Amino acid sequence: MTTSRQVALEFHNAEHVLRVEPWGGDSVRVRAARHTITDNVPGALELAPAATEAHLAEPDPDGIRRLVVGKLTVELDRTGGLRFVRNTDGAELLREQAAHFAWPGPRLFAANGDGYYRLEQRFAAYPGERFFGLGQRQHGRLDQKGLVLDLVQRNAEVSIPFTVSNRGYGLLWNSPAVGRVELADNGTRWVADSARQIDYWITAGDSPQEVLSHYADATGHPPVFPRWAAGLWQSRLRYRNQAELLEVAQEHARRGIPVSVIVIDYYHWTHLGDWRFDADAWPDPSGMVKALSDLGMRVMVSVWPSVNPLSDNYDHMHNEGLLVGAESGVPFHHRFSDIGFHGKSLGVAFYDATDARAREFVWDKLRANYVTHGIEIFWLDACEPEIYPEQHANLVFAAGPGREVANLYPREHARGIFEHMRADGHDEVISLTRSAWAGSQRYGAALWSGDIPTTFESLAAQIRAGLNVAVSGIPWWTTDIGGFHGGDAQSEEFRELMIRWFQYATFCPLLRMHGHRKPHHGDGAGHSGGPNELWSYGDEAYTVMRSSLDLRTRLTPYLLEQMDHATATGIPPMRPLFLEFPTDPVAWEIEDQFLLGPDLLVAPVTEFGARHRRVYLPAGAEWTDTDTGHRHPGGAWVDIAAPLDHIPVLVRDDAQISLQ
Repeated sequence: MTTSRQVALEFHNAEHVLRVEPWGGDSVRVRAARHTITDNVPGALELAPAATEAHLAEPDPDGIRRLVVGKLTVELDRTGGLRFVRNTDGAELLREQAAHFAWPGPRLFAANGDGYYRLEQRFAAYPGERFFGLGQRQHGRLDQKGLVLDLVQRNAEVSIPFTVSNRGYGLLWNSPAVGRVELADNGTRWVADSARQIDYWITAGDSPQEVLSHYADATGHPPVFPRWAAGLWQSRLRYRNQAELLEVAQEHARRGIPVSVIVIDYYHWTHLGDWRFDADAWPDPSGMVKALSDLGMRVMVSVWPSVNPLSDNYDHMHNEGLLVGAESGVPFHHRFSDIGFHGKSLGVAFYDATDARAREFVWDKLRANYVTHGIEIFWLDACEPEIYPEQHANLVFAAGPGREVANLYPREHARGIFEHMRADGHDEVISLTRSAWAGSQRYGAALWSGDIPTTFESLAAQIRAGLNVAVSGIPWWTTDIGGFHGGDAQSEEFRELMIRWFQYATFCPLLRMHGHRKPHHGDGAGHSGGPNELWSYGDEAYTVMRSSLDLRTRLTPYLLEQMDHATATGIPPMRPLFLEFPTDPVAWEIEDQFLLGPDLLVAPVTEFGARHRRVYLPAGAEWTDTDTGHRHPGGAWVDIAAPLDHIPVLVRDDAQISLQ
């Protein structure tokens, strides 16, 4: 038997060349180009694939050649089309599909005239197929069959081009190019607007968990989750100065509310791109960090990739080529207000996170201006980066033209923090990020769902969004409890929303208070929102949220076990029901419940005034209601009480988890 790197399927004709090679257990990588396959095109498959047994089978009489890699067989026909088969039962998992009986075939290269191509890769559609993953979307669906999704990074819309199918495979579109994926009834089509070659990876598994483990092996496992990060992260928009932050921290301590992380949000700086405190508002960062540490709190500070032309660093970064460039015009890609502009906005540039020199320059500033004060947690806000208007054809990165590589940016931004912190001896690295790409998990990225509405509908959408993030290989995820845009602390409905959202977040990987609450104070740079602490929403809400926080504390040992399991295997702590119960067909349909680890079933309440809800209990287990102690058989629907002080939570079989 030959080793995996010695075997491959190859094909070429006048239109293009094709190569299929083993790439990890039960997995292959497929690349196609017009003339020559290039190895240095940016992507997510940077790690050396695990050695695996693979061999080429003898061609059959029809000229079909086969590559066998573990449980997966790839068939290459005479025309260059590929078919993927599971060896254990001979089932077809996926096949490429031609656009027309004559031409084009399943792959299309339409020249853009600059050495790059508009690329298309087509696959067949199958009745009953479901697609999960593909990053984070706000469309409110878990199964994404029938949708067209832009492959572009936006606030609250995170493009991770990996999907898990209920047919037993996972597929990574290994390209950070701007484009789209169409999951239609007459076929699936992946499109890159401008790139050099088609590149995708496919893996087979006997279960969706096995598929996710293969994906983690291919793109990277997350580091060990810091023990302290499982507690409450406290934030609002925004604590305006050192005195206000310390006052709020001291009130938490006085009330006995444990806080793991307290947050200094944006506009704490002198200018965007200075990456340092405004000394007028933050006169003694070292003393502040020491005082907060004495209260058991760590500090996280918001750092943006934006660079104001008035920044002390702008001229140097521009002259040294450390900024994202422009094909035409000056490198200003967004309009944003900043300190000193009082409601007005100006053009800002972005540092080039795909350039190792730029990552090192930014880290030097963060080390000098934050780490030396004892701050070791960074909030990588606006790290898509946020481009207004979208102008990817005008962007020039060190990694390549904007249309080919732009989606890579948030991963490389997190990479710069992770690698430099590790090099400086910081073992526990976690960065809160607003965007991500394939492989972000290996750089300690904790994704949050962005600037979302403050509604019950938004809460329902986050459940689906978070589960798709989990299936996209990102195990560390969170939301702004209550949503971001607004929220009136005097509103009865919003107070109930805060309660229900906090109850849901108690079972999320990270528990985090944040939001731009009413009343809003001021316009533009320096503006702030109303209070957003547990006691800000009245006595009833405070009592319930405080009780949920106590539950989180009791839950933490179990949660950390699941985080460690994610590090080892790639299986996320938050799981759609089908991850644990793939043989139950109903489990594939449930979008408003989830499992935390294998043993806790959580059914959030997402309607104002609801005091009970219908819950599906997956077949193959028995379930105990943690409130009543009543045991229910699986494979059934039950109606469970959901008074304002708790949501339905059930324990699987005889699992021993302390929740009371």
